[in-house]
Amino acid sequence: QLVQSGGGLVQAGDSLTLSCAASGQSFSTYAMGWFRQAPGKERSFIGGLDWSGRSAYYTDSVKGRFIISRDNAKKEVYLKIDSRKPDDTAVYCCAAEEWPHGSGSDTRQYGYWGQGTQVTVSS
Repeated sequence: QLVQSGGGLVQAGDSLTLSCAASGQSFSTYAMGWFRQAPGKERSFIGGLDWSGRSAYYTDSVKGRFIISRDNAKKEVYLKIDSRKPDDTAVYCCAAEEWPHGSGSDTRQYGYWGQGTQVTVSS
């Protein structure tokens, strides 16, 4: 089970960190991914992180502004968004897959999903 926290109404330009807490013994062996769905658009892949936290990968549109990290001892994964823009307004969702190195953007590979959290960026 993945439970998300963070988000809400935020100002453009500031940083924001979303959290995703996992239950269960296998978290440290799972790769994690973050996705978002903007109003009127399909869900899109933001980026992912392998089981160790040493290998992160991002879609081109967010490189340099989004950072994914994890703390396996706490069973948590984080998404930090720097320099927020109104275009970042979306529902953000974390996901876990059993393949430890991460499959990337294919949602079918992720067996566990967070409940989603709304982030609204005002200009």
